[in-house]
Amino acid sequence: MCPAPVRRAVMVQQWADLTMLHWPYDPAEVAARLPAGLVPDLHDERAWVGLIPFAMRNVRLPWGPPLPWLSSFPETNVRTYVSGPLGPGIFFFSLDVSRLLPALTARSTYRLPYTWAKMSINRTPGRLFYEGRRRWPAPIGAMSRIHVDVGHSIPHRDLTERDHYFTARWGLYSSLKRGLAYAPVEHAPWPLYHATVLDLEEDLVAAAGFTDPTGPPIATFSPGVLVRIGAPRLV
Repeated sequence: MCPAPVRRAVMVQQWADLTMLHWPYDPAEVAARLPAGLVPDLHDERAWVGLIPFAMRNVRLPWGPPLPWLSSFPETNVRTYVSGPLGPGIFFFSLDVSRLLPALTARSTYRLPYTWAKMSINRTPGRLFYEGRRRWPAPIGAMSRIHVDVGHSIPHRDLTERDHYFTARWGLYSSLKRGLAYAPVEHAPWPLYHATVLDLEEDLVAAAGFTDPTGPPIATFSPGVLVRIGAPRLV
């Protein structure tokens, strides 16, 4: 469970139909891509880079309803796990979304590297197909095509230390002109399912500045969680 609930959320949203794909990386390679004040948070003596496609739904302010059309859209992010002044968290290298206005808003408020892309999520029973191609900014054309077969749910008692490492994250760091910022995040524990990657083509990880991933990713699926996000503050 979240150790410090967000008392004053500035944004509420649902992350749904989410697939987590992770590859191990040399900590030095990941550290070279991080701003001052952050270091890789390691598991099994490795840093990890994730490619995470999902459906963003019902994005809204805490005191208002979701806005039609603007509040639900596909997203795919490239991220890693870090330790910083306020403890463990997530650091994003890119967040591709299919709505330009939310991308511009997030870039100007949270200073997160949102990008505008043509994206889709298609669902059939037990399977999901995610596709996206970046429109703005560069590198234009960076893409992902991911086909996933969803298996059985993972009982809580069977979750591994690695499962918790990927999912029990209660804040995100971003780099502002004035320094490093942190925004608290609250959500329930992720319901997790086994997942099998049937097809994967992508260059978003390389577009974020990393060497191409090697080997098959560790894959996990979740139907999603409701998320409350606090205001970013300098640390």
